[in-house]
Amino acid sequence: MHYGHHFWGMHFFWWIFWIIILIWIFATPYNLPGQRTKTETPLDILKKRFAQGEITKEDFEEKKKFLEGN
Repeated sequence: MHYGHHFWGMHFFWWIFWIIILIWIFATPYNLPGQRTKTETPLDILKKRFAQGEITKEDFEEKKKFLEGN
């Protein structure tokens, strides 16, 4: 039998296929270009804290002026 030549048949193709798949899985960045990931700005966080009642209106206005000034 020709067992040594069997490696260069379909087995070679499958080795290459799985190596490409593994490289693709581990090399793919988590922030893909098609995804729309929005990072929160400090003003967004401030608005959220005000909406949740963590800060008063006076604190919100003061911090908002500070953020808009910078």
